[in-house]
Amino acid sequence: MAEQDKKQQQINIELDEKMAEGTYSNLAIINHSVSEFVVDFISLMPGAPKGKVKGRIILTPQHAKKFLKALNDNVQRFENAHGAIKDYEQPPIPLNFGPTGEA
Repeated sequence: MAEQDKKQQQINIELDEKMAEGTYSNLAIINHSVSEFVVDFISLMPGAPKGKVKGRIILTPQHAKKFLKALNDNVQRFENAHGAIKDYEQPPIPLNFGPTGEA
């Protein structure tokens, strides 16, 4: 690949201080339609009757699949370095999640 092509493929990504702090989420709800995947990240505290959506990401099906692969690759690298991540069985959470429908 030519040096010029490498320069054109670089992407500068800006991360401001507020975003760099991150947001805690311990539950994700995923819905999809023919044209998009919607991932809601929720903070649900033990014993609390109500959780709050902290972030929503909307992806095309192609980007959802790329995200799945990237997340899987990262989990595998993490487990190779630190050991298997335990998956604790928990009873299902009954969800009342606003209006339903397709986009």
